[in-house]
Amino acid sequence: MTPKSSKRLAVVVSHPIQYLSPLFRQLATQVQLKVFYGHRATPADQQKIGFGVGFEWDVDLLSGYDSTFLTNKARKPSVARFNGIDTPEIGSRLDEGRFDAVLLEGWYLKFLIQAAFAARRRGIPVFARGDSQLLTPRSPFKRMAKDLFFPIFLRLFDAALFAGKRSRAYWEHYRYPPEKMFFSPHGVDTTWFRSRATDQARAERRSRMGYSPETKVALFAGKLIPFKRPLDLVPAIASLRNDGLDARILVAGSGQLEGELKAAAAAARVPINMLGFCNQSEMPAVYAAADVLVLPSDGRETWGLVANEALACGRPLVLSDAVGCAPDLAADEVAGMIFPVGDVAALAQAIRKVVLEPPVPAAIAAKSNEYSLDTAASGIIQALAAGGKTSPAMAP
Repeated sequence: MTPKSSKRLAVVVSHPIQYLSPLFRQLATQVQLKVFYGHRATPADQQKIGFGVGFEWDVDLLSGYDSTFLTNKARKPSVARFNGIDTPEIGSRLDEGRFDAVLLEGWYLKFLIQAAFAARRRGIPVFARGDSQLLTPRSPFKRMAKDLFFPIFLRLFDAALFAGKRSRAYWEHYRYPPEKMFFSPHGVDTTWFRSRATDQARAERRSRMGYSPETKVALFAGKLIPFKRPLDLVPAIASLRNDGLDARILVAGSGQLEGELKAAAAAARVPINMLGFCNQSEMPAVYAAADVLVLPSDGRETWGLVANEALACGRPLVLSDAVGCAPDLAADEVAGMIFPVGDVAALAQAIRKVVLEPPVPAAIAAKSNEYSLDTAASGIIQALAAGGKTSPAMAP
């Protein structure tokens, strides 16, 4: 077993997130880790960011690593607004920890920029990890402004941790030095999902919903909001049913399009099971019940971690070509397929192929393992090993 490093890493992140906690536990076995959270999210906060309902995650997000909540002095605390997290104390917290590097999960909130500048003033290397991609819709003015400003702004970071091919292309577009880029993909706790997405869980869930063994179930998992395009599934499945395939829609999620989706399915006479919001512990059985995960989102879906979850549960993917993870997880057709975003006929064709000629389980497992927590942690450790001290004289 590799001994734990003496390197001290601070991670700065908005609030406890179900996808990140397993990564932090992994990192804590390898380095001296401290996670700083900027905000303690409430059920109302979760509702405001698109889930449609208020809730608390039903899995442990805080054990297995050292963390603390900073004091949020924002007038209107929020994880959805740039000014929603304001933590002036971050500099003194970095002084206390004597860290070798600071890792930011993005730079979209004020307190993340505060942390970056505080670290630079102290000569601590700053790393940025994220999944921004160039396909995210932007106005011509905003695109031009970023082309001018971001090659300068992104040099604030001493290392870039990119999630996949699209996020690497993002850093390359803004002329970030390639020798400072490290692969740290998004991943999930594969063992946790796989152990719960059993044949028994599949049989029980499908029996409860009245599916026959021949029924082909297309799952949409996520917020029911416009950019995820859940309504595209209805005409696609209607087309398959018109061709004689017993295909149905399963939806695990809630949001503003819930009523519209129900109405569209009813009008098209497409059977649909709307589960509403499903907490984390429920999801493995939901994936197990499906035959394919479908994510039709536009370019605002900068990754799509439900795809990682589905793969961990042994389920293939159909992703739009605008989804951030599409080139990594499905473009090679090893574990699924991609289709042009908004092309319903192509979506139907992709679903048909995947459910009638599904990838072999070993291929799905191999793809899932490529984008694992081990790989994500390894990229961060490599950046930490390579990161030199930043000269305080060069601080902004």
